[in-house]
Amino acid sequence: MIGKDIPFPMLSDQGGKIGTLYGVYDEVGGTETRGRFIIDPDGVIQAFEVLTPPVGRNVSEALRQIQAYQLVRETKGAEVTPSGWRPGKKTLKPGIGLVGNIWKEWSVKEAFE
Repeated sequence: MIGKDIPFPMLSDQGGKIGTLYGVYDEVGGTETRGRFIIDPDGVIQAFEVLTPPVGRNVSEALRQIQAYQLVRETKGAEVTPSGWRPGKKTLKPGIGLVGNIWKEWSVKEAFE
């Protein structure tokens, strides 16, 4: 059965109505450029990525981003995730003191430890 083991909603857009709304439908070719849109429970687009067919997408990165958005939502913005953040790794506390000082709180090395 198609879709039985897929843990997230997927859809087909025959005619390109949705693709047109999201700016990924090619009317001349009658096709859509593949895109990933992360939409929160309130229906707000939090992130999107559109790549042309010659470049593959990274599912691990998409899942990492979803987890990061979930954490930020759960903490109501009291914690934010730096680039490369993964579950269980250090988060940041947003505030005026963080502006221009992220390097003091976090390094790329931390994301890969």
